Amino acid sequence: MSATLYDKLGGQPTIEKIVDDLHKRILADNTLKPFFANTDMAKQRAHQVAFFSLIFEGPKQYTGRPMDKTHTGMSLQEPHFDAIAKHLTEAMAVGGASAEDTKAALDRVSSLKGAILNK
Repeated sequence: MSATLYDKLGGQPTIEKIVDDLHKRILADNTLKPFFANTDMAKQRAHQVAFFSLIFEGPKQYTGRPMDKTHTGMSLQEPHFDAIAKHLTEAMAVGGASAEDTKAALDRVSSLKGAILNK
């Protein structure tokens, strides 16, 4: 049996590092920062780690709302999604993910784009 993406990335410790780096990048990005102005980032971190764990075939700990419900009313647009994807790509590189694993991760995130953008 081949290793899951979660395992290839290094499991929970690496996912946590990637999420921490991703959040730093998001909060330093003036086009994205306003979306998180009223967000409890500690809670957001826990949700994000659990969510990535789920979509990267790791432990199923995510108990949050579906992506369409979570992002309803936020008016997220394509450039916002693309900016987050770019930040995630960079955070994964810093976390030591291979180009192949990063692409696989981005493909999974991109498959949720319609739900995230409520399109």
